[in-house]
Amino acid sequence: MSEPVRQLAEALIARASVTPEDAGCLELIAERLKPLGFSFERIDRNGTSNLWARRGTTAPLMVLAGHTDVVPTGNLDAWTTPPFQPSERDGKLYGRGAADMKSSLAAFVVAVEQFVNENPNHPGSIAFLLTSDEEGPANDGTTIVVDALKARGETIQYAIVGEPTSVNRCGDMIKNGRRGSLSGNLTIKGVQGHVAYPHLARNPIHQFAPALAELSATTWDNGNEYFPPTTWQISNFNAGTGATNVIPGTLNLKFNFRFSTASTADGLKQHVEDLLKRHGLEYSIEWTLGAKPFITPEGPLADAARNAIKTVCGIDTELSTTGGTSDARFIAEIAEQIIELGPVNASIHMIDEHIDIKALPELAAVYKNIFSQLLK
Repeated sequence: MSEPVRQLAEALIARASVTPEDAGCLELIAERLKPLGFSFERIDRNGTSNLWARRGTTAPLMVLAGHTDVVPTGNLDAWTTPPFQPSERDGKLYGRGAADMKSSLAAFVVAVEQFVNENPNHPGSIAFLLTSDEEGPANDGTTIVVDALKARGETIQYAIVGEPTSVNRCGDMIKNGRRGSLSGNLTIKGVQGHVAYPHLARNPIHQFAPALAELSATTWDNGNEYFPPTTWQISNFNAGTGATNVIPGTLNLKFNFRFSTASTADGLKQHVEDLLKRHGLEYSIEWTLGAKPFITPEGPLADAARNAIKTVCGIDTELSTTGGTSDARFIAEIAEQIIELGPVNASIHMIDEHIDIKALPELAAVYKNIFSQLLK
């Protein structure tokens, strides 16, 4: 087996880099980049490994971003083959991280090697921003590197995050934006008592019910040309002692907004709290802003990605803002244009995670084609 992307992908998959462990992946990638003239900076913190590697000093700067960490394997006995022993079956490469996202990292490296070897004096710069804390809390990973870059006034013209974005085959979907994530931990306060004497108690479930109905029926916004309407969903709802004859004293509700650029986090918070006050509820609430929404309108980077996919894969791609959050939310703070482009995501985080072997060289060829269009 001599296909270079597969070779490197298998070497990365074989490293058990369960978040926040890197397990030597960054060193392996750095060794491949050293002969190409990259300089290296480690920005590690609290057990998280972060790498900023750059070739060149001039604009435009093309950043390739991703993570070496993977989610836990789950039940090892449920895997057909060991998760950190890459294996081939029916044209697919199996292993934890095969799709999310060690194949993308391997494709990045091979694409850069091929591009630089063919264009040693290319204009602009290429950089890698890699972390081992994307699948975890993400407090000590990409956000820390971005803070360091911001502190020295670094700006990024183009950024590609190698998250698995494709649906049915490599290249059929790329992300040019993501919704924001805002979570609330809400406690409604009542008075505990006996169900036979409700006049001596105050049932927080009954009190909250009209507000819940209104929250569930609220249209938060209508979205816009890039995003669907903002959604509000309950993830946890807890009250009661477990007994059938006790009115609960408190109700706890956890919920999440996935919101577009048509709304703001502060506006959503205000709307919820105004509604709770209007219903006369005694409450406390803790807010967590997980991510701000961002969008890269159609332009040079999205156009280059579309052209590359059409050339290499022979298909038209869809620009999308669906799905969860990624580290692109941090990079968007200093990147003029950013997209996410990677392999099929159908098996990510699952038992027997895999990627089509034929997609490996395709993905590298797509990345290389983008470089050729924008670094010229």
